[in-house]
Amino acid sequence: MRATYTEVKVLAVKIRLARAGAKKAPFYRVVAADSRAPRDGRFIEILGRYNPRTEPSTIELDLEKIDAWLAKGATPSDTVARLIEIAKNPEAAVPAKEAPLSKKAQAKAEADAKAAAEAAAKPVEEAPVETPAEEAAAEEVVEEPAAEDSAADEAPVEDTVDEVVDEAAADEAAE
Repeated sequence: MRATYTEVKVLAVKIRLARAGAKKAPFYRVVAADSRAPRDGRFIEILGRYNPRTEPSTIELDLEKIDAWLAKGATPSDTVARLIEIAKNPEAAVPAKEAPLSKKAQAKAEADAKAAAEAAAKPVEEAPVETPAEEAAAEEVVEEPAAEDSAADEAPVEDTVDEVVDEAAADEAAE
């Protein structure tokens, strides 16, 4: 005599995307299909649509049909599982993945971060606070070069630059 075993039906059904649309302008149908069938081939039932080319992406799913197929044992693909999560809870949209950085971009980012850290580590020099008397003296200094412009036109430019640099160094030393 043979022993009788309880048969367990395991469906080989996948819930996946089937590509449709024109060349370089795809949209996808969410379908329940035999796992052995081709991607765009024979399917059992259309469960929804997904268009990634619109902004924001259009997701139309019949969640009741999807839940029925999941209860029967169908397994969703990774992409369809994400689409189902988004359709059930639109506020918790899955963030986009960041593209991995190239070696040059990583090195540049590290150098920028290092430079920013060094700049933050340096103490910030406070600007000297000028009193009204010092401001008036600064205005007088600005007026004086206007009188000397005729002499500056006759002198070579190199001498003028050297004189300005010397005067600036003397001013800094005096402060």
